[in-house]
Amino acid sequence: LMKVLVGLSGGVDSAVAAYLLKKQGFDVMGAMMSIWDGSIAVPKNTHANACLGPEEDDIESVKKIAAFLDIPFKIIDCSKEYEKVVLDNFRSEYALGRTPNPCVLCNAYVKFGVLPIAAAKQGISFDKFATGHYARINFNDKAGEYQLLKAKNLSKDQSYFLYRLSQNALSKTLFPLGELTKDEVRTLAKEAGIPVAEKPDSQDFYCGDYNDILKLDKKQGNIIDKKGNVLGKHDGIWNYTIGKRKGLGIGGAEKPLYVIKIISEQNIIVVGEKEDLEATSLIVKNAVWCSAVTPKEPFKAMVKIRHQHTPSEALVNPAQDNRYTVEFTEPQLSITPGQSAVFYNDEIVLGGGVIE
Repeated sequence: LMKVLVGLSGGVDSAVAAYLLKKQGFDVMGAMMSIWDGSIAVPKNTHANACLGPEEDDIESVKKIAAFLDIPFKIIDCSKEYEKVVLDNFRSEYALGRTPNPCVLCNAYVKFGVLPIAAAKQGISFDKFATGHYARINFNDKAGEYQLLKAKNLSKDQSYFLYRLSQNALSKTLFPLGELTKDEVRTLAKEAGIPVAEKPDSQDFYCGDYNDILKLDKKQGNIIDKKGNVLGKHDGIWNYTIGKRKGLGIGGAEKPLYVIKIISEQNIIVVGEKEDLEATSLIVKNAVWCSAVTPKEPFKAMVKIRHQHTPSEALVNPAQDNRYTVEFTEPQLSITPGQSAVFYNDEIVLGGGVIE
């Protein structure tokens, strides 16, 4: 009997993933990843379901789910690794004026790395690891390798966050919800009587003020326009991201102004008009590929530059040191350093990297 370890978060998606696997006859057990060590201020807005925060409610939910499904479960402490891999990166990137995506790192290194490894070290034996992500895995016989695919339900597709999963990780992973829509998952949960059927989705990785995590002292600098005229002051470049418009604290402009560039070495924020946010190229670093083969020649792909972005056609060119240049056919809005650019061929995830 194949043993499957399911990462349970306390939410409806992972609960239904475990329920479906059990129904399919697998030997299922649950593991909850604990990442909260209490070192960050508890957000006042705790009702807004975030990943990072006090975990008492989630632990209660996981206990209820495990009892309902009649499966064993363990809570696995991943807080030290989470601090090192996700939060330290979050702090250093923001301090440099970049906008990191914590979910990408958490998935690649903690959820699909630290969690199953720590579970195995604690004596839990399993053949596959499963989660409630909306994505699919296919084995391509012709190429002899695993492929990461978009979810059937594109509005919930989470393949963007999973592009750093290696062949090894893909070979050991199951995504039971890959063919389902969110509504179908909710309906399944209600019909089965799963205790968290109505629980709202988690919205963000942290729902308090990011400064609670950053803990950076104010560092005043200038807000300038493209010509170098000083329009105002800022208290720290980490409070700004490319495309930000509200709360810039500069009035009097005829047209709305947006953050178009962050120059960390000079502690400067540059603002401009909406058309100044358009760009046709970017460079990615730390590129990884879902396939076993690293592309050595230029290739065409559909490229997604943030989770909510509609993939756009581009030519991807290998450069030095695991970097790739991406030339878009059409200009793109608000290309943001620190976010990930993910390359697709139709529904197949090819790989991606961090926008430099």
